Amino acid sequence: MKGEFAGKVFFVGAGPGDPGLLTIKAAKTLATADIILTDRLVNQDIINEYANPKAVIVAVGKQGGSMASKPQYETNTLLLKAAKRYNNVVRLKGGDVSIFSNILDELETVKAANIYYEIIPGISAASGAAAYAGIPLTAREHSTGVRILTYYQTAAISNEAWKDMARFEDTLVFYMSGTALHNIVYKLIEAGADANIPFAVIEQATTPHQYVKLFTLEDFLISNYSTTFASPALVIMGKVANLHSQFAWLPNSANRTPYFTPLQNHTEVTALLNSYQNQPDVSRR
Repeated sequence: MKGEFAGKVFFVGAGPGDPGLLTIKAAKTLATADIILTDRLVNQDIINEYANPKAVIVAVGKQGGSMASKPQYETNTLLLKAAKRYNNVVRLKGGDVSIFSNILDELETVKAANIYYEIIPGISAASGAAAYAGIPLTAREHSTGVRILTYYQTAAISNEAWKDMARFEDTLVFYMSGTALHNIVYKLIEAGADANIPFAVIEQATTPHQYVKLFTLEDFLISNYSTTFASPALVIMGKVANLHSQFAWLPNSANRTPYFTPLQNHTEVTALLNSYQNQPDVSRR
């Protein structure tokens, strides 16, 4: 996409955790970056190994329930400022850039400012977690499709939609929904789901701390399972979840501590924005 700004913004998917899952194009783009705006769920080894050693690295990640999460408007503003001062701006996002990554806000920001941009996909958390857990997301006689969802409030999914999902013709993949899992299971059973439908909770998928736990809808609800799942946790629901026991190739880790560093209260974004006020723009192309 051509624009009037001198800089170009690359929206890059970093994959779900394992740095070996980074694409070749993403690695080449990181090597030429002048500044990298990175999410929390990006393996630091990716930046250490593939990023231009002279690049400015800025953490702009979010974390549910953390006051240290960077407001979206600050990230948007920083993208504009960076594109005026650097030739190659990389917005590095965990997983794939098009799935639950707030990319629309950022695309609208750079598009409105006529900034050059490019979108480089990454391996999604759904495909990475499924592969590393030995769970095919679709399989003959198990699932005809996949639905990628998140659940944050009751009204987010209609009653008719719950009834449709409860038939489990498709695999259901829930992002960012570990704390709402009791509500999800209750809504599915209430909508008529077979109580014996299995599901897997995959903690910290594709990292050395990956841990997979299997349940059925009924067992989870009756047991009142109360353990907090290590973040990020991804839920795969449907008949395919039973295939984990047969095809799991990666043993569960005994270490369930956070693999990704929790957000800290830093002021580098504000300081960086302030420092740009009197700096000249880079030369126009």
